[in-house]
Amino acid sequence: MIYNISSDENPMIKHIKQLARRKYRLEYGEYMVEGVRIIRDGLENNSSIKSIVFSERLYNTSGGEGLLQDLLEKNIKIYQVPESIFLKLSDTQNPQGIIGIFSCKAYDLDAILNCEKSLFLILDRIQDPGNLGTIIRSADAAGFDAVLLTKGCVDLYNLKTIRSTMGSIFHFPIIHVGKTKDVIQHLKAETIKIVSTSLETNKYYDEVDYKGRTAFVIGNEGHGVLKEVLDLSDELVKIPMKGKAESLNAAIAASIMMYEAVRQRRNQKI
Repeated sequence: MIYNISSDENPMIKHIKQLARRKYRLEYGEYMVEGVRIIRDGLENNSSIKSIVFSERLYNTSGGEGLLQDLLEKNIKIYQVPESIFLKLSDTQNPQGIIGIFSCKAYDLDAILNCEKSLFLILDRIQDPGNLGTIIRSADAAGFDAVLLTKGCVDLYNLKTIRSTMGSIFHFPIIHVGKTKDVIQHLKAETIKIVSTSLETNKYYDEVDYKGRTAFVIGNEGHGVLKEVLDLSDELVKIPMKGKAESLNAAIAASIMMYEAVRQRRNQKI
């Protein structure tokens, strides 16, 4: 059933506006997603969709009407609003006319650690939403077990982050773990090798064995991995820089590291 909303003073509209702020996303355990493709991804991955808000524009968007019909069949609460109200809620330059409210999903780190050949990515204070989303997408594609977000990372439910994951956010384990130092000590106690990126080493990333249980640490875009984390690491590695560029984008560096592990394990039965 579709409910009509005509006023931006409606409680649902106020609620969606609140979800634009991290404070309220944490308070309600919900986040906002915008666009036909990514909401379709959420639906197909059985994510918990709390409600949908759409405008007339959706009917003129490719795949929009079909998505709306599929959502109606799932008995999800759906609200239609005037275009003027929808534009106040939208975060994109070219809105497609649909916004979804999803429940945040929680994963149990200790349960995931049970995998014999675990591969993890620890993100140490990553700040750029696009980097975070791209790293999550790459980790999903590379077959990693989880991405661990430490204290100080950009908000996972930032709309730019969500878009950059290209749907991975709906099915790939992403876990908030607190301080980087604490999670590393926890993983080391589980006999997981900690490999951090650092310019202060002579060892290259492809000179280390990643066939066993391994966690890569990717540091903050401007400052790299914390010294206390480097001191706890089992291996420090770097990616060779042959040109004049001083550094790589964090998402590119993470992808290079992850796919070296994939290369080494290619002929193994994991």
